[in-house]
Amino acid sequence: MESQVKKSTDTFHLVLGAGGARGLAHIPVLETLDELGLRPANIVGASIGSVIGACYAGGMSGKDIRQFILELASKKTTVATAVISVRLGRFKNGNPLLLDGEKLLSRFWPTTVPRQFEELDIPLHAVATDFHARDQLVFTKGELLPAIAASIAIPGAFKPVHYQERILIDGGTINPLPFDIIGSEKDFTIAVDVTGGPHAEVSQSPNGFAIMFGSLQLLQGAIITEKLKSRKPDILLKPDVDHFRMLDFFAAQKVLTASEAIKDTLKRQIELSLKEKPQRINSMA
Repeated sequence: MESQVKKSTDTFHLVLGAGGARGLAHIPVLETLDELGLRPANIVGASIGSVIGACYAGGMSGKDIRQFILELASKKTTVATAVISVRLGRFKNGNPLLLDGEKLLSRFWPTTVPRQFEELDIPLHAVATDFHARDQLVFTKGELLPAIAASIAIPGAFKPVHYQERILIDGGTINPLPFDIIGSEKDFTIAVDVTGGPHAEVSQSPNGFAIMFGSLQLLQGAIITEKLKSRKPDILLKPDVDHFRMLDFFAAQKVLTASEAIKDTLKRQIELSLKEKPQRINSMA
């Protein structure tokens, strides 16, 4: 694994943000890029964005990823058994319900996707958070699964990842939409924001997990709002998936259906960019 961010100019960068199960909405975006024949020079991902981004960078098409996810979602018993098997299950860790992210990824990782950054078809930048340094760490080289496990290590759900005397947690904690870590003003960036707020009936009293995950989502939204005040991606997409919970992975088909409209939005935004910034958008082809 490596923490150096690659720099390039006059290129198209794709940024896939954090958001748990809402991140399945990244898939229609990938399918649209495939339909248009557009290939990013770099993919940047945080949390679920790093998972989907790694699969795409590893050679899977958007449709391939859709099929793979839907097949997993249809195997509830198999998935639930695998999740239980990777629980730490020991009170000495503070929370026996914590999951080992790397073991979970290993059980479901697509066989066609490499396990080394260097073997990916498209350069990938996976964002994690250094807990003690209070800063982001961006992985671009070395073993893929430990880096992705760090990027998805949602506090309270996954155990932190130990790496070179660092304690790493979910990249979405500090940079949920990392469009600012790569490129320059000359580059063309498409970013997909799948964060959202807590979802529950107003009359309901949220339980502990709902409070924990809902608070994380509120913080992520606030971070993105502040970042957008100083810099914006060329195209910012926000699929209509706010009403899904962070762990609604078994609702994969519903998430995908709800986010289908983002395809037309992206096509319109690219068409508009072709008219307004032809010299920059041409670098995407």
